[in-house]
Amino acid sequence: MCSRTRLIAALSSILAFAACKSGSSPAVGSAAPVASGSAAGSASAPTGSGSAAGAEGSAAAGSGSSAAAGSGSSAVAGSGSAAPAGSGSAAAAGSGSAAAAGSGAAAADPAPAVAAQPAPTGHDFISEANVLFRAAACGEGDLPDKLDAAIIDKYCKQVRAVQESYAEHWLTMARPFFAEHVPANLPKTVVYPFAGGDLSTALTVYPDADEITTLSLEPAGDARSIDGLHGKALSTALDEQRRLLRFLYTVDFSNTMDLIDSMRAGKLPGQLIFSLSALRVHGFTPVSLHYFRIEPDGTLHYLTDEEVAATGDPNKVTAENRNYKFSNMELRFQKAGESRVRVYRHIRWNLDDEHLKGDDRVIKHLAAKGKVAGMTKAASFLLSWESFSTIRNYLLDHVVWMVSDATGIPPMFAAPAGFQQETYGTFDGPHLDAGRAATVSWRGLWNGQPKRDLAFRFGYPDVHKHRHLVITSCPGTCAAVPKGKGK
Repeated sequence: MCSRTRLIAALSSILAFAACKSGSSPAVGSAAPVASGSAAGSASAPTGSGSAAGAEGSAAAGSGSSAAAGSGSSAVAGSGSAAPAGSGSAAAAGSGSAAAAGSGAAAADPAPAVAAQPAPTGHDFISEANVLFRAAACGEGDLPDKLDAAIIDKYCKQVRAVQESYAEHWLTMARPFFAEHVPANLPKTVVYPFAGGDLSTALTVYPDADEITTLSLEPAGDARSIDGLHGKALSTALDEQRRLLRFLYTVDFSNTMDLIDSMRAGKLPGQLIFSLSALRVHGFTPVSLHYFRIEPDGTLHYLTDEEVAATGDPNKVTAENRNYKFSNMELRFQKAGESRVRVYRHIRWNLDDEHLKGDDRVIKHLAAKGKVAGMTKAASFLLSWESFSTIRNYLLDHVVWMVSDATGIPPMFAAPAGFQQETYGTFDGPHLDAGRAATVSWRGLWNGQPKRDLAFRFGYPDVHKHRHLVITSCPGTCAAVPKGKGK
């Protein structure tokens, strides 16, 4: 198993480098393999929910590609009027909101909640979301007669065991840590780049968030697809989801090579299922599900009934084509007995400089949120690469407080921008060659601070399989330093 893990890690690193060197941009649907966070590290005890880094440099990643209605410029008929941007900008804009990193949740008054966002327009897929919540995320409720109960029951017996083991072994350690260290006065808007299918960790770190946005190369996927699966086809598709959920909940991050197959070309909408599973694990239920595209000014346009109909019969197009047409989703959710409705958005976007500078819609959308709380992990060390400076600078300009592993913002960029960083666990070096550029910077940070224990794994292990985590916070006014002026 160890040799296989090392092989996957090496392959992921090579592919990540090759992907970021690519300059071509094939149409969505060609889906050249995109590498990223490998499954390095043991898959022993359940240790956490994880991020799928996604080597965002792939040419096929689809920032503005035209075929996917959710990602780019309108393959789906009709632009329509722009709905509210969903910026949900936090009133507690953060220059002074985070004291020294890790200072504790009780150190300041709670931040005001994000203003309630108007209900999205467009086609609501809540019926399909409820079916997937029950049949694929294994939540409570009755199964539709059209689905084979015996297949679903067998699958859910296994998935619920994985979910419960994850809650017992990882959440019980992670939740108290974050309850102690996440300041109470942070913005309630969260941005999580390179997230893959990892809503669960975001809900662990920020359980009181009003709005969470994740970004990665994987599409949300077509919620209608389960309707066309029966018998062996349904069983095989569910087994793939079970395998990926088990990996996610036991290794602490997802291998993006696996996510490529499942979320782009899978028979079921993997990203959506991961998100619905996170809702179940954290005690939430879905309220609405809409798909959207980002307009040139950064606002959101939700797909209308007519635009959904124009995508065609989901049973008569390829899974990859179908999933790309439903790239970006907005999933609203709430706890039982509460009237408060929260917002989760997933955006499929290539976050390298070439794509973001060529099509800045997603940066406009994120910037409209104002100051945010942030996080990332298992992100292939892309935030240390010069070719990912745009998304790194967005974080430096807008994040008040952020948690990450060593794939977060390296000290050589964070310190000149005015941030403080506090380390936990042990970091001797990256387990992927992709992280070599920031090794000296990270080692210097860890070596210059007292040893602080970390009881759970968060993202990648280091080169010696040590757990590690870093808190990055802005004690005053912070901003990215222009190129050439950093340390």
